Amino acid sequence: MAKTFEKATLLNFRKMIDYSDGGVVSKQIMKNEAGNITLFSFDQGEGLSEHSTPYDALVEVIEGRVEITIGGEKHTVSEGESIIMPATIPHALHGVERFKMLLTMIKG
Repeated sequence: MAKTFEKATLLNFRKMIDYSDGGVVSKQIMKNEAGNITLFSFDQGEGLSEHSTPYDALVEVIEGRVEITIGGEKHTVSEGESIIMPATIPHALHGVERFKMLLTMIKG
């Protein structure tokens, strides 16, 4: 089972994950039957190809900037901004610059 973080502990997401040159890093924060929360860092130009999931997903950008395509519509999401990706709708992410995000996926 993947390591998750202890509850009732102060977390600083920006400091909890580093960048990897030319890569993507992820750390699972929480996981249970309702869904999961994962912290990611993406190097510039990195991303996730188009896919869909059975979960509604909230992306919170905590550093940098990402282009997120949802159902064919492009959105630029910057530090301090969030967007909801609806379940079953195809979506993709592309790092306009290095970025860190918190992804919260919840079963509908």
